[in-house]
Amino acid sequence: METHRMHPELLERQVRVLVVGCGGTGSAVVAGLPYLHQSLVARGHPGGLHVTVVDGDAISPTNCVRQPFARSEIGLNKAIVLVNRLNLFWGLKWEAVPAHLRPGISISRSYSSNDLRAHIVMGCVDTRAARAAIRDAVGKWSTVSYWLDLGNNADSGQFILGEPLNERNRRAKLRLRSAAELFPEIVDSDLDNDGEPSCSEVESLDRQEPFVNSTLAQHALALLARLFRYGGVTYHGGFISLSTGVSSRLPIDASLWRRLRKHSKRGQSRT
Repeated sequence: METHRMHPELLERQVRVLVVGCGGTGSAVVAGLPYLHQSLVARGHPGGLHVTVVDGDAISPTNCVRQPFARSEIGLNKAIVLVNRLNLFWGLKWEAVPAHLRPGISISRSYSSNDLRAHIVMGCVDTRAARAAIRDAVGKWSTVSYWLDLGNNADSGQFILGEPLNERNRRAKLRLRSAAELFPEIVDSDLDNDGEPSCSEVESLDRQEPFVNSTLAQHALALLARLFRYGGVTYHGGFISLSTGVSSRLPIDASLWRRLRKHSKRGQSRT
């Protein structure tokens, strides 16, 4: 069993986290990040987390069913509402960007032009086109350390922590493969459906079980917490199913990664 050791610089300074998307899964992730920040500070981490949330969507009536928004907030931007709420409650100075991730943008560890800044990117988007935009933003000339992708269907989902191939992460046998590398179809925008939102509260529940988002978010946050606390992990993701009550982990195994990619190419799709 292989062990991935955390990038040492993330234990030496404040860690900048960028959350892309704050719908069902993203809002659950954002709500949990202050607990991770508090635990890091309590254990002597020099700066804990600084979080930026990116989402261009406004709150709709159907969002008030499965997501932590009130009807009095309908029409307001999701990212601004969530970040303001957390800042007031926890005494933080986290940031909100009320816009979608722009194509062509690069995410790096230091500011450059209008680029976003992050060591860890958490993708909580629900279209393949949006996930492809994240893949492009953390690849090539980016210096992002990790990309933690979360995706789900009606009652199942996956979370995968990867080291995108970029200026920070070079080719190596045990470089953590990203979700897009293991399952290329999840960034194929041609496979997206019409993208139309649920037209009623009941339909929104039919399309997704009430607790699939929060369950997935807790698993992903627990993985990050273990990585920070112990400096390493022996798995870098997992798969959950509410219909069967079963979850399985994704071990750090180069041979398994090759098999997953081959299986994915044979046509199995995952959102």
